[in-house]
Amino acid sequence: MVGYCPICGKPVYFGEKKRSLGRDYHPLCLKCQQCNRQLTPSQHAEYDEKPYCSHCYLKRFGPRGNR
Repeated sequence: MVGYCPICGKPVYFGEKKRSLGRDYHPLCLKCQQCNRQLTPSQHAEYDEKPYCSHCYLKRFGPRGNR
């Protein structure tokens, strides 16, 4: 069974896939949507079905301090 990459929409074959958070990615597609840092499976968080590194995720979507 062939899955489709949620980033580029192309088929992801068994030998090339990186599985993370229930989805199959191409190795080069699994990168932070903010800083483009290459991610490893389960090393990231998602927002709106897009992967972010922990730093960018907290910076953009994390709790804000009192100002």
